[in-house]
Amino acid sequence: MEEKQLIEKAYEAIELAKTSGKVKKGTNETTKAIEKGIAKLVVVAKDTTPAEIIMHLGPLCKEKKVPMVTVPSKAELGTAAGMPISTSSVAIIQEGEAKNIIKQIVDSMTE
Repeated sequence: MEEKQLIEKAYEAIELAKTSGKVKKGTNETTKAIEKGIAKLVVVAKDTTPAEIIMHLGPLCKEKKVPMVTVPSKAELGTAAGMPISTSSVAIIQEGEAKNIIKQIVDSMTE
């Protein structure tokens, strides 16, 4: 799966999960979800400043074997999560109807 497609799928997964499952928004909530082992997919915004805010998420996702997708925009990520403001990261903790999309994302990352 090419990067653009991966990014679109990540936004789509968040939009579906926020209505039919459950998402955690913001870096603190995302970090907690990964540490508790309940995150199914983590999406991080590349334009987060300072970058230190999200730097720990990559290694943490690797350690806990959680798939992570980087998207270009905090504003778009916030919109996908149904927020009026931008957000630097989102964790999907209950897939709901996004289960198949998350599986596609994970499969494409392990190829």
